[in-house]
Amino acid sequence: MELNFWETVRSSPSFIVIFLCSLVSTAFIVERFLFFRHSKFDSDGFMTSLYQTLRESGLRQAVEMCKSYSAPLVTVVRSGLQNAKLGEKGLTDLMEATTLKEKLKLEKYLNILGTMGNIAPFIGLLGTVVGIIRAFHDLSVSGSGGPSVVAAGIAEALITTAAGLVVAIPSVVAYNYFQRRIGTIMSEIEAAMKMMHVYLLLPKPNEQVEERHFRSHGQLRPSARRATNGAVCGNVDHIDQAEFGY
Repeated sequence: MELNFWETVRSSPSFIVIFLCSLVSTAFIVERFLFFRHSKFDSDGFMTSLYQTLRESGLRQAVEMCKSYSAPLVTVVRSGLQNAKLGEKGLTDLMEATTLKEKLKLEKYLNILGTMGNIAPFIGLLGTVVGIIRAFHDLSVSGSGGPSVVAAGIAEALITTAAGLVVAIPSVVAYNYFQRRIGTIMSEIEAAMKMMHVYLLLPKPNEQVEERHFRSHGQLRPSARRATNGAVCGNVDHIDQAEFGY
């Protein structure tokens, strides 16, 4: 008896299910790969440019610069720049909320990919069991032994096992790779959030000119005098305490 591979495959329900899983897994691997490739971003270079823009041109120009990018990190930074007047706590909460939204976009479809990687070996194992059952059934029906009697069932068992592993291994590798990319992006966003708090404390260019003017005359700026008199200021004017002996 000659074993027909394609006939064995077509007659195996488990293999058909595994084949469908492979199509789903391949589609989402390609989609996520293209997404992360498009999201590839030089965070260090961007934060350096943002710092220079804030120092030289101010907040409004920094927001305009962010509009030219679509990376998750830039989305979080832009939300912070556009709401810089909320205060430290409000700004932190808003940026964290934006970060969670961006994380959901990064994790899109990964649960399906992980599921394919987990269930494919079990579907292959099910096909193995079904193939062995088929082999013993054929043996009992024929009433005689020999390799030709059980060949179809054994072939189905081995083919479905191999097919399940072929689907599962790339799915698990891709899933872990994408999770690693998400972890890296989230770490970059967290670092950018901390840097944003520092950047937003920097005085604006006109404030720097005003401060140099009053320092050259040995005086405090009017806003600084208000701060020393006990006025509550929010994150706008800052005093060099070391210079004035505090």
